[in-house]
Amino acid sequence: MKSHENMAYMLDQIKKQLQVVNTGVMRSDDFNLEQYEDLKDLYDFVMKKSHFSVNETEGIIEELSELRKSK
Repeated sequence: MKSHENMAYMLDQIKKQLQVVNTGVMRSDDFNLEQYEDLKDLYDFVMKKSHFSVNETEGIIEELSELRKSK
């Protein structure tokens, strides 16, 4: 179900999975429901893996940044 609460949950889980220290790019208030499906796809990808390389982590954070900018 599309909701801001679900988006906040997905972002929190992505932060935990990636062990992100600087979470400024991952504030749920910076995203709108139009980006829900893109965020869900990214969430599904992140949750399927147990380990990420530095490059993968940077790529995921960059993707989140792009989603945020398109708000």
